[in-house]
Amino acid sequence: MVKREVIGRYRGSFLGLLWSFVTPLLMLAIYTFVFGVVFQVRLEQASLNDNKFEFALLLFAGLIIFNLFSECISRAPGLILANVNYVKKIIFPLEILPWVILGAAVFHAAISLLVLLIFLLAIGQTISWTIICLPVVILPLLLLTMGLSWLLASLGVFVRDIGQFIGLALTMLLFMSPIFYPASALPEGVRDYLFLNPLTFIIEQTRAVILFGRLPDWGGLAIYYAVGLLVAWAGLAWFEKTRKGFADVL
Repeated sequence: MVKREVIGRYRGSFLGLLWSFVTPLLMLAIYTFVFGVVFQVRLEQASLNDNKFEFALLLFAGLIIFNLFSECISRAPGLILANVNYVKKIIFPLEILPWVILGAAVFHAAISLLVLLIFLLAIGQTISWTIICLPVVILPLLLLTMGLSWLLASLGVFVRDIGQFIGLALTMLLFMSPIFYPASALPEGVRDYLFLNPLTFIIEQTRAVILFGRLPDWGGLAIYYAVGLLVAWAGLAWFEKTRKGFADVL
């Protein structure tokens, strides 16, 4: 089903699956040109050898994480509504539907990561061995995303307005995440509140292991794993408790 989800997105297009590689490549080129050449954005604390590309790389790394989260959360409220046949006509494990969306999102995130690594090599940067820690950094976010997806998929059946609200919430989350700026750029008093955003910590740790060659914050990751597991368990429990009413509502 994940394979069908990925291929189905590009079915009928001329480039087909190649779009999953071309799209992030074009976006990275645009970010580099706009922020590195046109606006010539510079960070006070330069950490890459070629500062002209630093802002674009930081931005792109942050967007990989946001897009992974956003793709799953934005589609979750309509997930059951888009698969009514699985609810009404056959015995089907509905709880796997969010996994399908997550699998497709992880695939596209992996392609974007590949583009980022190729770009790093192209501008003469070395890829640090700390990148092997990236799966450990991403996994708790996937747990959190699954828990929220189960919750929203269930709520979307009973409250149709939830889909509109999620769209607004994700737009707010985009600008409240350290994507267009590093968390270190904010005053310390404000910075603490920024970390209440579930994406902030993962974005910062992703940049650390990919771009800066630093090991992740193991203590922070342990807390995030605990929260992710709790949210995943609660989301699945809610989904299983409410799924009996799906057929009646639909």
